Amino acid sequence: MERDDIARYGDYLTGEKHASQNTISSYLRDVTQFADYLQNYEDASLRDATGEMVQSYMNWMMGRGKSAASVTRFLASVKSFYQFLVSQGDMASNPAKGIASAKVERKYPEILTSKEVELFLEQPQCVDAKGFRDHAMLELLYATGIRVSELISLDMEDLNLAAGFIRCENRGKERIIPLYHTAVKALNDYVRNIRPQLIADSEEQALFVNMNGERMSRQGFWKIIKHYQEKAGIEKDITPHTLRHSFAVHLLENGADLRSIQEMLGHADISSTQIYTHVVKRQLKDVYQKAHPRA
Repeated sequence: MERDDIARYGDYLTGEKHASQNTISSYLRDVTQFADYLQNYEDASLRDATGEMVQSYMNWMMGRGKSAASVTRFLASVKSFYQFLVSQGDMASNPAKGIASAKVERKYPEILTSKEVELFLEQPQCVDAKGFRDHAMLELLYATGIRVSELISLDMEDLNLAAGFIRCENRGKERIIPLYHTAVKALNDYVRNIRPQLIADSEEQALFVNMNGERMSRQGFWKIIKHYQEKAGIEKDITPHTLRHSFAVHLLENGADLRSIQEMLGHADISSTQIYTHVVKRQLKDVYQKAHPRA
């Protein structure tokens, strides 16, 4: 669908707008890179985009050192792309409409400290089926850094607890991600003792199911995240992607190399992974400013 939309937009720029080859290639590159960002950071597709997501991407571009000119050109590209989809009847409104490039500010993903992650992961109480399931889901998310869409797409066959890894597939690409011991134990408890009670149909392949025994939905998982954030009393705004960002930064802080993190996160381009080096540098700067007697 996304590739079709981008290809049709390219034909429109060529055939109807008679745009120059330079304009066409830069507009298509902008839209394609936005699609990658949406998948990696917002767990959304181009047609799902909201005005907030367009604004967040512009902030993200600035955070990676992109010039104001690049950000302004992106805004023109994406407004034009969505205007085309609206004119074709594919979308009801243009999410980029009304957004001004002047509003751009440097912004980084929200990251939890190691202590906050521990506090958050401790919230599900393993006293009933829901507690065991939620504990396993949150441990798996932080252990692997996978996207929520990938988490709810996991099937039983993607899990290899004996060897301690999961297999994750996205856009036809497969990656293998290791699991730490606590995550393996949480998954073992859930798969052996809890999941068989929950599934509505013995043929069900989904690893994680809701309380009706059917595959967990994104909306269902969002509610779970919000519930435990409240319970933990964490002030930061935790989204389903917060554990993914925290996973990457904590690995980086503890000496993992960018290429390995890129592979585990499933980023097609290492530039998507480099945002986390900026986060670590910013945190170091904050620590320095607070701790150095002459700062």
